[in-house]
Amino acid sequence: MTDDPSYEFSTDPARIDANRVHELVSRHTYWAKDRPREVMDAAIAGSRPYGVYRRDTGEQVGFARVVTDGATFAWLADVIVDPDLRGQGIGKLLVAGVIAELDQIGGLRRTILATADAHGLYEQFGWTPVTEEYKWMERPGSAAGAPARQPGAAT
Repeated sequence: MTDDPSYEFSTDPARIDANRVHELVSRHTYWAKDRPREVMDAAIAGSRPYGVYRRDTGEQVGFARVVTDGATFAWLADVIVDPDLRGQGIGKLLVAGVIAELDQIGGLRRTILATADAHGLYEQFGWTPVTEEYKWMERPGSAAGAPARQPGAAT
């Protein structure tokens, strides 16, 4: 975590600055470039959101969210730090805070995430590549360019 007392981690959903989060995620990520605001708002509402804030101004400088059933499984998503502030330990503060809260949930068997470029950050907190023991599958949704179909519909 950052030793800089200028920043603080928060689990309070009321502190989330939805405008700032949308700006960061839609402009400064490879995974959600141009994500519409209403989609980001829905994602926040359906998740456990976390933030890192400047103590002096309250400005949000980092964001992450976790999708979980609250009992066995969690997915860490949309981890972002203001590009102008990267390299100062804010990402570590954010991830450490999220992990501390998730560790309070008894029974989580695993927390997953996907990253193309931040393996080093997550490895510091115990993440490892998915083992061959688990054969993950995916089904792209209609927002990913796949045609929407009803289950059982003829093809």
